[in-house]
Amino acid sequence: QVQLLESGGGLVQPGDSLRLSCAASGRTFSDYAMGWFRQAPGKARESVIGISASGTNIYYIDSIKGRFTISRDNAKNTVYLQMNNLKPEDTAVYYCAVRAGSRWPSSRPIEYDSWGQGTQVTVSS
Repeated sequence: QVQLLESGGGLVQPGDSLRLSCAASGRTFSDYAMGWFRQAPGKARESVIGISASGTNIYYIDSIKGRFTISRDNAKNTVYLQMNNLKPEDTAVYYCAVRAGSRWPSSRPIEYDSWGQGTQVTVSS
């Protein structure tokens, strides 16, 4: 089973940037799709962005279009979430997840096999 460890969260002001990292271990990282999800207090876990095993196929939700980008370094077993122009509504715990059964990402949490522990992102003035 893949183990995931997120890092990079924090408290920032609106308009600031953060980069989250998710380091994977345990299996062949380059064979699997990865996704980033977030969960705000009192809300369901939400898909944010995902990337295919090769890094060529990416999906994202409309609310982060033009602000967030995902990338992966298969040599380092790490996936990144670059978040620019952060807004208060981006405040949430961010989780990375691996879809070990597929090379293609999905927006459905149930289709992911392993999850990180989450990292808090708070956007507030």
